[in-house]
Amino acid sequence: MTALLAVSLVMVAASGTVVLLTRSPLAQAVVLSVHGLVLTVLFTVGGAPDVALSQVTVGAAVVPLMVLLALAKTHTSHARDQPPPEPPAEPT
Repeated sequence: MTALLAVSLVMVAASGTVVLLTRSPLAQAVVLSVHGLVLTVLFTVGGAPDVALSQVTVGAAVVPLMVLLALAKTHTSHARDQPPPEPPAEPT
């Protein structure tokens, strides 16, 4: 069981590093969801199935969904605030 716990900890460290290094907000939402699933594995291996169930609900589903909804809302509000593009100049 100790080797499985060690592998889980390494996976959590690796996925956490990937979350930190991801620059695109859309990609961050996906990577954060994967990180939540890896944390779920760690909690299950650690003997805390109740915490794992909470983590899979909140960390792997709700938080990434909220981030995606916020990105969509921000994107549409920025699109409305932008002036319409100017038509291209006619060649003379």
